[in-house]
Amino acid sequence: MVTCVPALLEDAVERLAVEWEADDRMAGLWAGDASLWTGAGEGEWLGWLQVVGAQRARVGELRALQQEVAGQGFEHAVLLGMGGSSLCPEVLRRSFGRTPAAPDLRVLDSTDPAQVRSIERCIDYERTLFIVSSKSGTTLEPDILLSYFAARLRGRPGQVGSRFVAVTDPGSQLERLAVDEGFRHVFHGVPSIGGRYSALSDFGLIPAAVMGLDVGRLLDRAETMRSACLPSRSLRANPGAMLGLTLAAAVRAGRDKVTFVVAPAYRSLGAWLEQLLAESTGKDGTGLIPVDGETPGGCDLYGADRIFVHLHDEAAADGAVDRAVAELEQAGHPVVRLGVRDPHDLGAEFFRWELATAVAGSVLGINPFDQPDVEASKIETRRLTAAYEAGEVLPDEQPLTRDGQLALYASPAGGAPTDEAEDGSLAALLAAHCGQAGAGDYLALLAYVEMSTANEEALQRVRHALRSGFRVATCLGFGPRFLHSTGQVHKGGPNSGVFIQITCDDAADVPVPGRRYSFGVVKAAQARGDLQVLAARGRRVLRLHVTGNLLDGLNNLADLAARSLHRTTVQTPQGAHSAPRRERRGAVGSPQADAGGSGRSPV
Repeated sequence: MVTCVPALLEDAVERLAVEWEADDRMAGLWAGDASLWTGAGEGEWLGWLQVVGAQRARVGELRALQQEVAGQGFEHAVLLGMGGSSLCPEVLRRSFGRTPAAPDLRVLDSTDPAQVRSIERCIDYERTLFIVSSKSGTTLEPDILLSYFAARLRGRPGQVGSRFVAVTDPGSQLERLAVDEGFRHVFHGVPSIGGRYSALSDFGLIPAAVMGLDVGRLLDRAETMRSACLPSRSLRANPGAMLGLTLAAAVRAGRDKVTFVVAPAYRSLGAWLEQLLAESTGKDGTGLIPVDGETPGGCDLYGADRIFVHLHDEAAADGAVDRAVAELEQAGHPVVRLGVRDPHDLGAEFFRWELATAVAGSVLGINPFDQPDVEASKIETRRLTAAYEAGEVLPDEQPLTRDGQLALYASPAGGAPTDEAEDGSLAALLAAHCGQAGAGDYLALLAYVEMSTANEEALQRVRHALRSGFRVATCLGFGPRFLHSTGQVHKGGPNSGVFIQITCDDAADVPVPGRRYSFGVVKAAQARGDLQVLAARGRRVLRLHVTGNLLDGLNNLADLAARSLHRTTVQTPQGAHSAPRRERRGAVGSPQADAGGSGRSPV
């Protein structure tokens, strides 16, 4: 249940609870009353409320799949998906680890060529099962990944189709392809469940079964939580509803940065929560801005825009983190504490947070089941890849400045804060850009690079230098994954983000079979489209391009941030350190994600 919400939010949550009880809104939610949100058909997207019972009735079928896969001797399983179809399986794999006698599940949700090659290096094609997961069946990333791996299998022993399983909605293009190609199985999603609410549908449970998990136990925990959230229960004892009211009250109080402090065993849950909250609520100029992966720091690092969620491991206490959270609470920050007994409790958390998000969306007056700005980025990417197929390229562009491996580019929107920089150096321009972030803002790194441990560690150094220097919330996302996640709140939420897009040279590109473009070109188009939509929304953004060795370049950026950016901080009257708030500018940064650092984009 929700605990430890201080007086700062208690009164506001109580007022909301009284309103919800007076109007019996939980009964309306379970009945699919779209007027609880915007009246735009939201009731058609509530299949996740009922899916747990339907899945429990299919446990025998899921176990049969588990036994079939184990009996075939598959050593690896690779899930090809994006967003809602990939994040839940990744949480399960990282939280449970590998199950003996079951395939080792790997998740590929990137168009970065190095990421594709990394997966290839760790699998044995002869003993790998591929799970192609796409609700619509037309999502770009799983489509081209399927093309690539199917082409690699052709000519090898065995039928190509027997190595593939599809998870998709009934009647989709992917289903038709799977039937034509003789896929081993086609499993159906539920049309009334959106991707980010699909963890307990086949999009989550088919990978869970393949990797050998006890799906029955996972669903039992989910059902326990679901039962606790029924409208027949007292609202104040409803763990999902009270969490949702708490989050909504925090936004109304200006505390929209939902900062997750997650036990190491369940750290990957943060990425799933990021998508659920950001893509569901980040629209119409409002939203919950999830902050995942920040290491807890001293109270002086945090402003009055934070609410903390501490997901702690009841089986393995972490004294240092517990003390840090207690200090934040004593300093007056609202803290929500949630305990996880073992990995099977993830089933309960999936349902709790889905219901909480729907409740928060109702209070905030938005539709938590659409994603208009994610669609805008997809449209721009499709336009750019189509242009590349037709042979179009963009003209050469010159960077504003260079510093070794790092080049900074300006966007078509212009407005680079050169007048506020001490000089024209990259460090000064970067500091001036970040200095636009004031109280209530956040800094976000949008990194179109391989999601490797080394790259992430270097980028974490950058983000923590930014947090220390500017005393604002920081976010880190890997592209194109975040386009289907936090990309929605970046573009449709409050204009409080200051963005640094990071692109790189691709050491070796990977072709997409049957297409003129490559994975590197697709990634470039996605980065360019992302930047263009951010600029069109009036967001503050620049682009840094890394030439040569990527890890060296990221470490150079981290060193630069640690040396230089902290110099711009000032002391605010409240005692918290922050850069002064400046007038909001148009976006700055290049739309290019060029392959070689020459200034020419392939699209």
